Amino acid sequence: MLRRLHQDQPESFAFTEANLKWAEGQISKYPEGRQASAVIPLLWRAQEQEGWLSKPAIEYVAKMLDMADIRVLEVATFYFMFQLQPTGSVAHIQICGTTTCMICGSEDLISVCKDKINAKPHELSADGKFSWEEVECLGACANAPMAQIGKDYYEDLTAEKLAELLDKLAAGEVPVPGPQNGRFSSEPEAGLVALTEWESGRTQYNASVARAVEVGDGIKRIDGTEVPLLTPWRDQKPEGPAGKPKVEKEPKPAADKPVSKAGATKQEANATAKGKPASAEPAVAAADVEAAGEGAKPEALDAARDGKADDLKKISGVGPKLEGVLNEIGIFHFDQIAAWDAAQVAWADQNLVGFKGRVSRDDWVGQARKLAKGE
Repeated sequence: MLRRLHQDQPESFAFTEANLKWAEGQISKYPEGRQASAVIPLLWRAQEQEGWLSKPAIEYVAKMLDMADIRVLEVATFYFMFQLQPTGSVAHIQICGTTTCMICGSEDLISVCKDKINAKPHELSADGKFSWEEVECLGACANAPMAQIGKDYYEDLTAEKLAELLDKLAAGEVPVPGPQNGRFSSEPEAGLVALTEWESGRTQYNASVARAVEVGDGIKRIDGTEVPLLTPWRDQKPEGPAGKPKVEKEPKPAADKPVSKAGATKQEANATAKGKPASAEPAVAAADVEAAGEGAKPEALDAARDGKADDLKKISGVGPKLEGVLNEIGIFHFDQIAAWDAAQVAWADQNLVGFKGRVSRDDWVGQARKLAKGE
């Protein structure tokens, strides 16, 4: 099948605030330089937001992942789960047309779609509520013929039953998915012939249907109101009644063992090798930071000034992930960090990074002061 971008394209695309935060969490799974690994989940989220993948959405994801547009387009056109044209505002109906379903009546289901939705697949119904397509095997052969509507399977269908489901969906209802002929799951249609004692104690629905009924809306598109993506590899989790973040202990040098003829320790030698003299005094004294206890949270901005944030990655010790965390708490500019006092450095040491002492050890304040001056 030839897959091309739709002839009618919107002018732009952007993730909602909730979806952008989710996307950034997905990207943070991967090491720097490997962000392209998140291309499929980001494309899927864009499709969930709009119902289909537009050219602006593909280019937006490409820019977010620092990929060439053509590379993301290759992914979007290769996988048939990505819809390259507008889909119904209520539901997109996918009719399985592979052997078992075809033998059991999938062609009748397709006829219903042609009559009630549109004569052509991938075209919207007159009211814009529905679209449909024929797909390859969806793996529910024991319950053929079947269709996937939204995120749920509707099995053991007949033409009459599918027409009834479409009417209910159009009226704003969400019919119970699963077998539509009274079967519990995929047992013989004539009834159980073994383990018959199990039937008397079974639940109302099989596990898949029970979960769908619990969710209550399998045709709803993901919009960011769901349980957020957890990023324990990036974010610290509060623990204990005071909600104090867990702070890992700072790795210690190898017993201060000298590694140079001048008697420098390994840690000092590494610092000097990075261009920071081991004897340089930090902008904020370590003793003052220690005396500040839990410290005080730095002042934050609602957004970067003039919409343009500084490249905080220029600070030694700050990578893309940490820059994102800083931006999330309202730190966008070198001069903000340059203005931190001992109490604010103490807070950042304990709450911003994965182990105590990172901010003061790398002298972020001193680095930021130089960067703020253009040095």
